[in-house]
Amino acid sequence: MNFATIEFGIFFAIVLALYFVLSHRWQNRMLLVASYVFYGWWDWRFCSLMLISSLVDYCCGLLVDRERHPELSVRKRKLVLTASVVTNLTILGFFKYFNFFGDSLAALAGEVGIRLDPPTWNIILPVGISFYTFQSMSYTIDIYRGKLRAVTSLPDLMLYVSLFTQLVAGPIERGAHLMPQIIKPRNILPERFSSGLQLALVGLFKKVVIADNMAVVVNSVYGAADPSGSAVLLATYAFALQIYCDFAGYTDIARGTARMLGFDICLNFRLPYLAANPSDFWQRWHVSLSTWLRDYLYIPLGGNRHGNRKTVRNLMLTMLLGGLWHGAAWNFVLWGAFHGLLLIIYRQFENHRRSKSLTFETRRDWRFWLSVVFFFHLTCLGWLLFRVENMAQAGHLLSSLVSRPFFDPLSRPLLRMVAAAGIPLAIFEIYQYYRRAAEPWVNWAVGVRAGFYALLFYGIVIFGAPEISEFIYFQF
Repeated sequence: MNFATIEFGIFFAIVLALYFVLSHRWQNRMLLVASYVFYGWWDWRFCSLMLISSLVDYCCGLLVDRERHPELSVRKRKLVLTASVVTNLTILGFFKYFNFFGDSLAALAGEVGIRLDPPTWNIILPVGISFYTFQSMSYTIDIYRGKLRAVTSLPDLMLYVSLFTQLVAGPIERGAHLMPQIIKPRNILPERFSSGLQLALVGLFKKVVIADNMAVVVNSVYGAADPSGSAVLLATYAFALQIYCDFAGYTDIARGTARMLGFDICLNFRLPYLAANPSDFWQRWHVSLSTWLRDYLYIPLGGNRHGNRKTVRNLMLTMLLGGLWHGAAWNFVLWGAFHGLLLIIYRQFENHRRSKSLTFETRRDWRFWLSVVFFFHLTCLGWLLFRVENMAQAGHLLSSLVSRPFFDPLSRPLLRMVAAAGIPLAIFEIYQYYRRAAEPWVNWAVGVRAGFYALLFYGIVIFGAPEISEFIYFQF
């Protein structure tokens, strides 16, 4: 069920109507049923995978909780934790990577004259599997680390894994943040409900007006047989806008609808295109994933505690696996390697104290803005690698970009579309930057706020893309 559809509007209205007449316990049970209905809308069979993750981590969480089972040795708790991690990664690995690794192995063997015929199964990728397996797994890990107590209610743990507002494309929540909100009664104040509705409207605008219209530009150029260099450049800018507004729009709708139900979902985007370096970018883009990789992969590998060589290794491994998390294809691995290389290069050549201060919270001078523009173009180069369907297409587009760099007059319509979407967005985000506010509209005068919402509503009605596409991160 897509957030940007009439079906979801009807579904959410029914959920709200029931939610406000039920007690806390039955609110949770109703949300659990609604979440499984929401997920089963795509394919009800895959609800079983989400149920398996929930059951395994419920049992493992109880066992690794030191206060509930003090008799278990450290070794046994580690074995239980390993069972949780292996179960979740097996589910994720089989459905997402089985065909990829099988085909890659067969191709590699063919290069040396060995013929392999791996089994070919028509494995369908369950929507959102990368998100809920990571969220479920982090629950058990945090209990093992003593950051969280295991819950005794299985339905509450199932709701934590499956809460429909952020189930399909995050943000990836942590048990220590979300679980108390499930266990304790939620007070829904009128101003919180109103701000949630406003945030959801902003997210819907980002999705159907900016992201889906930019998708038309990107698809027309990236799917062309021989695009000009200027067309590839403009389409790459368009994809930067598309993926940002698509994913950030989803997050805004997720956080807004959750807020209307009394939940506080973590912020996932913090003006990422105003980052001046890769470290700052990954503190602002898909924050829930980047912090997950930091806390559960980079730091356990050793982080930056064992010298420069191992730090470089840990950075690259983290980003390679982060790239692979996004999809079972070599272009995602290359995208992860590209960002790993950026992190390493910037780390080697920048003064750490200076780079730490070179963020939009602390800098406003021309050097900061020059760094922002430069790093934005590096990010766009990465997006080209992210968007292509295979490595041959990446080579073809990069070749067009380099060999035919001059502006093609036929690209003027593309330029107008990208400028119409990008310039107002850039102005508004710079305004957010100077106001230091993620949702500045909540403090505007009533008349200004009403005009803003009317502008968003009629913008959706008049300029919304004729065809609403699935959110990009649904495939991950």
